[in-house]
Amino acid sequence: MLRRLQQVGLLIVVAIILATLTFAEGLQLDSTRSEPLQTETRCGWLSNPTPANIWLNDRDGEWIISIQGGYQVEEEWPWPDFKKGQWIVTNSGGHGYGCACLQVRVDKSNNHVLEIRSARPRPLAACRKELALKKIERTFR
Repeated sequence: MLRRLQQVGLLIVVAIILATLTFAEGLQLDSTRSEPLQTETRCGWLSNPTPANIWLNDRDGEWIISIQGGYQVEEEWPWPDFKKGQWIVTNSGGHGYGCACLQVRVDKSNNHVLEIRSARPRPLAACRKELALKKIERTFR
């Protein structure tokens, strides 16, 4: 009986050690992230050329929001309320592009948008004024 209690006690100690090591390893992985995932405002062309394909192009590059059959932002998010003349239709079903600012969390290692907290339209002229964005607009047509 004493031997059985010692075995059970040893198993409990081993389980606690393994759980502690697993937890510590998880903390270490989280703390090695080079940049915190903070919310930031990104402004540029919001493009939705076909169903489930959505990205934001700003001066820093292309930020993936959704790719049909692939990556998708996990939660639903507020679509900007584009007024007449602020959204340019380039494909059936109202698909196209517009100028917008999004309050987002992004993963800069793969240019994925992780979360969109808010989105607001901007006049087309705002994106057309920036040289880097002006060049990108040509690719949407």
